Amino acid sequence: MKKRKKKNLIYTIAIISFALGLIWLSQSSNHDYDAIVYKSPTCSCCREYISYLETKGYNIKSKAVGDMQSVKDKYDISPNMESCHTMVINDYVVEGHVPIEVVEKLVNEKPNISGISLPDMPAGSPGMPGIKKEPFTIYSLAKNNSVYINY
Repeated sequence: MKKRKKKNLIYTIAIISFALGLIWLSQSSNHDYDAIVYKSPTCSCCREYISYLETKGYNIKSKAVGDMQSVKDKYDISPNMESCHTMVINDYVVEGHVPIEVVEKLVNEKPNISGISLPDMPAGSPGMPGIKKEPFTIYSLAKNNSVYINY
């Protein structure tokens, strides 16, 4: 009987230790990125995108802007690259509903570009309803050229 109690105690300690480790990991998973999302005060898909980023561990500051065109102009986002919101993260511009994997690739690899864009608001992209029907075409934002990544 004593062996069983000791074994149960060891299992209980192991489970508690595991749970505490998971809690610590979830709290320490916030990324060390300064990120702000500029959005229209009434845009619901922008709120959904911010929520998506937060579930991935990002601390996002949201700034409602009455004149989004001024934000697009400030960050040199051409009309064919525009979407509904603009994020600035680690000195890069991320335009639109770009998947987190691509954002992380941008900030980790630090390419010599001003940012990336997923123009318009494609169905099935993070924060947008619907089903993804084809790979997303994500463009680099550069002064002399635009290249794309299929995602």
